[in-house]
Amino acid sequence: MIALLLILIPVIGGLISLFIKNENTAKAFSLIVSLIVFAFALSGICATQADLLHYDASWIPDLGSRITLGLDGLSKILSLLTAISMPVILIAVYKDHYPNAGKFFGLMLLCQAGMLGVFLSMDALLFYFFWELALIPAYFICSIWGGEKRIQVTFKFFIYTFVGSLLMLVSILFVYFHTPDHSFALKSFYHANLTATQTQWMFWLFFIALAIKMPVFPFHTWQPDTYEQSPTAFTMVLSGVMVKMGLFAVIRWLLPVFPQASSFNSSIIIILSVTGILYASLIAIKQDDMKRLIAYSSIAHIGLMCAALFAKQQSGMQGAVIQMFNHGVNIIGLWIVADVIEKQLGTRKFSELGGLAQKAPTLAILFVVMCLANVALPLTNAFAGEFLMFNGLFRYNPVMAGVAGISIILAAVYTLSMIRKIFYGNTVALTEQAHDSSFNVNAALAILAALVFVFGFYPQPIINLTNTVTVFITK
Repeated sequence: MIALLLILIPVIGGLISLFIKNENTAKAFSLIVSLIVFAFALSGICATQADLLHYDASWIPDLGSRITLGLDGLSKILSLLTAISMPVILIAVYKDHYPNAGKFFGLMLLCQAGMLGVFLSMDALLFYFFWELALIPAYFICSIWGGEKRIQVTFKFFIYTFVGSLLMLVSILFVYFHTPDHSFALKSFYHANLTATQTQWMFWLFFIALAIKMPVFPFHTWQPDTYEQSPTAFTMVLSGVMVKMGLFAVIRWLLPVFPQASSFNSSIIIILSVTGILYASLIAIKQDDMKRLIAYSSIAHIGLMCAALFAKQQSGMQGAVIQMFNHGVNIIGLWIVADVIEKQLGTRKFSELGGLAQKAPTLAILFVVMCLANVALPLTNAFAGEFLMFNGLFRYNPVMAGVAGISIILAAVYTLSMIRKIFYGNTVALTEQAHDSSFNVNAALAILAALVFVFGFYPQPIINLTNTVTVFITK
């Protein structure tokens, strides 16, 4: 029942919010709804009774599709990330003004419902339904509340994701017709009767859809522009949670449904992922725009997670799942600071900033914490996951692990350079007028910083959840 409520609460809350006219009421209502979702996500982590963690009901019996939802270790981690992220984001932007605020926050909640549905679905058709449900509010949010170039950027985003969704749907339907009982159930998909050639084709159709979503090089070109032009509140959702849908689907669907094809093609995908890591890191070093640097940093981190998954070593997979959660926490923190600076000073360019720590010491301290977590400094949350990912990649191929390891140095270069250019040195005319961040921003960042240190000093609880993540590992 908890699994069902995790989806129903944001759906109902989002639909109600669409009709709220008063901006303050819409903000307060959406925050309350997100906190209720968080409470149920926490209860799902603690619950052990099967009837609380699973839900099954008839949906489209003629097609063999049911509303089957479940909370296992993997979905618990990502549901918790989704449930934590939304209230933190809403707290961070609470004082911001949004035209038609009721519709904006209603679409945010509907997007949350779609993402939770993806993470909880144990039926392929239901999974695809929620996959699309999460994307529909995204198009409206980006095209209505985005930046000056929002129309063309949203169109590019739409084309990429629409093509990916169609490829995924073709693959899902083909596998469905080759299941023993013509069912969309997860277990039926695991036992589909496909020839080697069919498996290869369906694997690539499914993978391209997920590669666009993550994104993985060379399917990443929609991402920096979309992150830059989307309203920052939604950019946090997109980079913190939504891109994890692709990584999640690799574990839940792609590897177990196409085990032979995934093993056969793993080298190609790992090479693409590692190439993307180095490519994105080098571009990040050259950026003068804070948003674009964070966007390329995210591409590099996602590339490492993808490479670790396709190495198909248990330690690497555990590390990738842990890092999905931690990357979401860290990247949202970076976006919050980028949003504060842009709104205060009207710029995101490093060349126009400097010495901000003198005017905003609290913001500087919290930003440094998030940046150190972003480079996986020991005793921050990202260290354990990154260590396990490199361990898995090393077991697969030491040379590939060594090449990917260069990203550790590159990440330190662009992250520490960003800190120096924005917060240290002498103030400039623009930063002379700056002031420290507001209480709501500090509160949101403090929550994230607490997670950085809690899971940095004691990552065992989240590691324990990954022990129940099951995939078919084939050499």
